[in-house]
Amino acid sequence: MSHIVTVQDAVTAFADFMEPTDAELDAIEQEMPVILADVDLLDAQIITLDRTPTELDNRRLRRARRRALAARIALANRTTAATVPGGAA
Repeated sequence: MSHIVTVQDAVTAFADFMEPTDAELDAIEQEMPVILADVDLLDAQIITLDRTPTELDNRRLRRARRRALAARIALANRTTAATVPGGAA
């Protein structure tokens, strides 16, 4: 069986339009606290996968969930404040 291979990826892999724009990088920078909080939550969840969670594990999970939620709320509040012209009515 012969596979059909395209050369398109090799030609466009290093094209300028493939890089993230400044706006995309700014959006990632704004979302970074949420991303880091989610990583901490995943770390806490991964620790408890192969064992019964201890009280310390439960505390770690609750703290990580609260941090992730707080980061999401802060991001939502920032984006809402930025999109509402003249402030909230």
